[in-house]
Amino acid sequence: MTSEELDIAFKEAVERINAHTEPFPADFLLRLYAYYKKATNDYGRPSSRKQIINAFKTNALFQVQGVSQDDAKREYIELVNNYFLYRK
Repeated sequence: MTSEELDIAFKEAVERINAHTEPFPADFLLRLYAYYKKATNDYGRPSSRKQIINAFKTNALFQVQGVSQDDAKREYIELVNNYFLYRK
């Protein structure tokens, strides 16, 4: 997959998640959050009003710190595809 194809697939996966109206499992959301932040090079601090949520988000970011930007996009795409493939 070329860099351009990867970017297109990533944007489509993001749109698919944003269009979904049912709630997602919390662990799934944390993985999506971490890979999205890494894929977009957004290293801003989590901004939830609840400290516990910020702690979970920060931990998720630590878990992907060694992942490249392109690998983060691939992981995000795979998470989204698997979620919609296997959801009930």
